[in-house]
Amino acid sequence: MKILLLLAAPLALLAADLAPVHRDVPYAPAAAPRQVLDIYAPPGARDLPVVFWIHGGGWQAGDKNLVQEKPRAFTARGFVFVATNYRLLPAVEMTALTDDVARALGWVHANIAAHGGDPRRIFVMGHSAGAQLAALLCTDERRLRAHGVPFSTLRGCVAVDGDTYDLPAIITTAETRRRAHGQPEPKSTHRAKFGTEEQHRDFSAVTHVAPGKGIPPFLILHVAEHPDNTAQAQRLGTVLRGVGVPVKVFGARETNHSRINAELGLPQDPCTRELWAFLDAHQQAGR
Repeated sequence: MKILLLLAAPLALLAADLAPVHRDVPYAPAAAPRQVLDIYAPPGARDLPVVFWIHGGGWQAGDKNLVQEKPRAFTARGFVFVATNYRLLPAVEMTALTDDVARALGWVHANIAAHGGDPRRIFVMGHSAGAQLAALLCTDERRLRAHGVPFSTLRGCVAVDGDTYDLPAIITTAETRRRAHGQPEPKSTHRAKFGTEEQHRDFSAVTHVAPGKGIPPFLILHVAEHPDNTAQAQRLGTVLRGVGVPVKVFGARETNHSRINAELGLPQDPCTRELWAFLDAHQQAGR
């Protein structure tokens, strides 16, 4: 098993490189170096559904190039795949970081038809910090409306192993655990990254879930053996169900935070099977 996993990583990177790609496309006027995105499209693409991917990295690291198998897997199934960068903490505050991702999606909505994508069929996805950002964009309509993207264009949201859909809850959990065990405060915490208590609530997807907003269907993937990520996945799923949003919460076993992302798109991966079923169910225009 270990040998197969070691072989899978370079093969996945090679597959990604083989997909046709437009790299480092700026999405903002006078774009900063990280305000760029990559577009992978099958040859002859026309009116294909679009996947908009947001990388993780604790809002302080990560890059759009770390997409493993995803470009090959999605383009092979008839999707245009977009991976975006965004400015990072501490160079910018969380408000600017979040607006970068919303602005990038606004650019995609306005321009993806020229690359063979259908701007009426966009799936927003992300891993870890990217899962928080994806869930927030797909529940707080203000952020996308500011960049000309109506919720009606979103076919679905796929959040992969995030732990910050409800920031007050995860902050309380982490701080209580540290106090109980006499552990010191780390240098970088969610409390510090996300600002004031009011901002903690505002950056939480659960805060913005409400009926009648047109929130798209959700697939929430998480590592089943990780208690915090499981609790956050179930929390978001429960809130979404409470207002009638279609949602599937799936806990993957015998994996970890890195592998659940790296293996997404690989044959026989349980999360990938859930992903393909979700896309097949929701990719048609209109909902």
